[in-house]
Amino acid sequence: MRCPFCHHTDDRVVDSRSVREGRAVRRRRECLRCERRFTTYEYIEERPLQVLKRDGEREPYDRRKLLTSIRTATAKRPVSPTEIDRVVEEIERELDRRESGEVESQELGRMVMERLKSRDHIAYVRFASVYRNFQDPEEFYHEFRDLANRQAQREMHRAHYELPLEPPAPGEADGTAR
Repeated sequence: MRCPFCHHTDDRVVDSRSVREGRAVRRRRECLRCERRFTTYEYIEERPLQVLKRDGEREPYDRRKLLTSIRTATAKRPVSPTEIDRVVEEIERELDRRESGEVESQELGRMVMERLKSRDHIAYVRFASVYRNFQDPEEFYHEFRDLANRQAQREMHRAHYELPLEPPAPGEADGTAR
């Protein structure tokens, strides 16, 4: 590895750690000539993933583009940068498990929406409005109504509890049964 300071090619590894959920290794190195330290990252060379656009054009998958679109949707929302990175990591892991080296842009958008929907409804609607190209307020209204209905169902299930089918046997209710 070439030192970024003096361009000498001999160094020693001071520390190594696994990063990005085991998909990369971070190494701290020390140049043997100038003794300055620098960091390198080692990644597995992966097959290139292609995104198939709606117009039929193919382009290389760009992690930064996905991050930017999610950051835009979550701007000024209670979604941390760490959580955004986690969303992208989840999507990339799912894409890595596939046989194909291609993903349709619509499917990539659905994957993002699925994850945003469970994290922040406003960020989800922001992303969906661009992804689905909402043209009028009625489309926003339908999306919000659907979210509200799902939220109400979750609350009902959370508040709902099962009643016992049989009354307790004598002594079970007061703990005197033997």
